[in-house]
Amino acid sequence: MIHDQRASVFLSNKYFCVEKADISLDLLQKYPSLAVTKDVVNVTPILILSNEPSAFFSGSGLGFWQRLIYHCIKINKHSFSNDISSSNDVQIPVTCQNQNEEKNIKVQVFFGLRALGLMLLKFSGIKQIYDLKLVHTRSLEVLKCMCKHIATLDYKESEASLLFDALFQAISNGMEEFVVAVFKARPHIVNLMDTYSRTALMCAVECRQEKIFSFFCSVDSLKHCFHRQDKRDNNCLHIAGMLAPDSQLTRISGAALQMQRELQWFEEVQSIVPEWCKKSKNKDGETPSDVFTKSHKELAKQGEKWMKATASSSSVVGSLIITIMFAAIFTVPGGNNQDTGFPIFLGKKSFMVFLISDAISLFTASISVLMFLGILTSRYAEKNFHKSLPQKLILGLSTLFISIATMMVTFSSALINMLQGRWSVILPIILLAALPVTLFMWLQFPLLVEIFISTYRPGILDKTKKL
Repeated sequence: MIHDQRASVFLSNKYFCVEKADISLDLLQKYPSLAVTKDVVNVTPILILSNEPSAFFSGSGLGFWQRLIYHCIKINKHSFSNDISSSNDVQIPVTCQNQNEEKNIKVQVFFGLRALGLMLLKFSGIKQIYDLKLVHTRSLEVLKCMCKHIATLDYKESEASLLFDALFQAISNGMEEFVVAVFKARPHIVNLMDTYSRTALMCAVECRQEKIFSFFCSVDSLKHCFHRQDKRDNNCLHIAGMLAPDSQLTRISGAALQMQRELQWFEEVQSIVPEWCKKSKNKDGETPSDVFTKSHKELAKQGEKWMKATASSSSVVGSLIITIMFAAIFTVPGGNNQDTGFPIFLGKKSFMVFLISDAISLFTASISVLMFLGILTSRYAEKNFHKSLPQKLILGLSTLFISIATMMVTFSSALINMLQGRWSVILPIILLAALPVTLFMWLQFPLLVEIFISTYRPGILDKTKKL
């Protein structure tokens, strides 16, 4: 009776793994069978855990600096028994012999510095990352405890516990830790199929989960999964040729980059599967290449519109810069000497800066416009989205940024020549001239970085990943 009551409490909380992982871990250690016990709506904790990607690092979605801080933080596993996550403060034990000692000046200073330190940690975001890693560490302990019991189950018990459903759900959510832990507990589970007769490897390809796919590829015993076919005679390469789920496509900005990502996935899987898979036909008589072309037809059109719209708007800016910089070189500050025809400020260093920056701005703007014209007149075939079009866009945006920056340098150097050292006026204007460059970086630089990484990174498959 007590067992059933605890199971009911344990299973009734949908977010047990996130908010009450310490209680869950304690219950699982005492009653391991709770991991596969169904509640009143026929749901098991292992299935609930597979629907909580935020409980693990793979589903946290942290940025570069946040990940760096995350890996530097150390979690003391002995603190699991203390419900730290329910407190907004980090508990620091202080031994006091009596009430009068609390009024000691040193103690008051200590608590003041402690409060200040906590405020700084909270303001910098380190406290939030610490709490997040604490949740992830606890969830991993809960998962390990579940997997110890799962390893003792036979096939029928595993099926009754909804373990197979949990595995496929975890793959679709990109929960690498969950998949690896379950695979270690029951290695043969990845050979099972879903209702469409698709294996876990096919599910990873379909959901575009590169980390899980890389893990499967690193296991030699799973190589035979590439030979499997589903109910429609689709092999792994057919699945890669299908359009990715919207949840994965929306993570990438721009239809052209989404098309590039899909091409990268298809080519990555194509380089791994057996040769017969490339020419194999499904029940509709389509090869993997036919499936890719058919399912990505609309996305290719959207990518073409996105590319042309970006190139058109950017080429207008480049054309304006060309016009301004071309005119500026013939209307130099201070004018020309009437006798010799040379500029009056020709001997000054600031004037040489004016000439050089003007020339750089003019040439880079010209290159930028030519690249954007090349995008507008390109043939938008599928393969062009892989390298050709993104490379032109990278070069066009890079040279446009350089052109805008050097245009502001040209303006500032001309101002210095004309105002003759009146820095009280020059400095505020130069600071204002930096605003367009900063605004361009804020709006376009993230896109440029994303295109560069997407085009020149080593590949989707992490070949260094090992079990």
